[in-house]
Amino acid sequence: MSQIIAPQASLSRTLTFNNNGLLSVLVGDHDRNLARIEQRLGVRVACRGNRVSISGEPSKVEAAEIALSSLYQRLARGEAIDAAEVDAAARLVDPAADPRLPLSDLPAIRTRKGAVGPRSPGQTGYIELLAKHEMVFAIGPAGTGKTYLAVAQAVAMLISGRVDRIVLSRPAVEAGERLGFLPGDMKEKVDPYLRPLYDALQDLLPGDLMTRRMAAGEIEIAPLAFMRGRTLAHAFVILDEAQNTTPVQMKMFLTRMGEGTRMVITGDLSQIDLPTGARSGLADALDTLEGVPGIGIARFGVGDVVRHPLVARIVEAYDQRMTAQQERERGH
Repeated sequence: MSQIIAPQASLSRTLTFNNNGLLSVLVGDHDRNLARIEQRLGVRVACRGNRVSISGEPSKVEAAEIALSSLYQRLARGEAIDAAEVDAAARLVDPAADPRLPLSDLPAIRTRKGAVGPRSPGQTGYIELLAKHEMVFAIGPAGTGKTYLAVAQAVAMLISGRVDRIVLSRPAVEAGERLGFLPGDMKEKVDPYLRPLYDALQDLLPGDLMTRRMAAGEIEIAPLAFMRGRTLAHAFVILDEAQNTTPVQMKMFLTRMGEGTRMVITGDLSQIDLPTGARSGLADALDTLEGVPGIGIARFGVGDVVRHPLVARIVEAYDQRMTAQQERERGH
């Protein structure tokens, strides 16, 4: 006996916008922004005059309505929107994503270049952890904003005087931590490994402020290999690419924490560059510290990737292949 599957109910809703100039920006050239909403949420969107009609499954229509209204309100406040902001709005209201807060109540990090808000449900929880916890681990694939948001929080706390300096650290695995064999002074040796942190700083600190802060010692480069024996007080310390630390290095780093210091440890456990068989210090720390009071752990998934949509599909494809390989190995 064949089973009859009832078609899902369809809903149509029309939004009216009073400012045609703002609506034109909201819609985008050749309706580009509406097309992004359609693709992300699986609805049909059309604009006629000052009205935008949305049709599709009720939950998705409601999500699209919230996303478009939120973007329009941003424009009304004088804020700019681009393709990334449109994608973020759709990602945050996607019924499958289960956002924790309404778009109007999302947390944000305040910097001199404006507010840095979340662009995925995972980022929402991460920003809350950064505000509340002295030590935060951020685990997940590339493109989820782990490092950028950590740097944004560091800059916000430095500018407001809640910390005296920012300390950036990253293991130089490719050089085997033998930085002495590389040409140049210390800064020139470690710059290639700290480039993503510099890029985030340059994006968040206006003009030559970053250069002046570095010259004053308020922003410091601290290669992991040279952190031993130090105590870091009243600082915001970021350890990036932490999956490439050993357990000994990780314990050494975590115990540098002094009074008034915040630490953020970021990494991707699927991108370990350590020698075969070596245990990642990040994996070891998570196993050891899970549930310890005062430590926050943010875990990101493919749905939190905020780079080009193709990046999320690439990450998902690799994850699927790894899962299939692990299942085959268990079957032998």
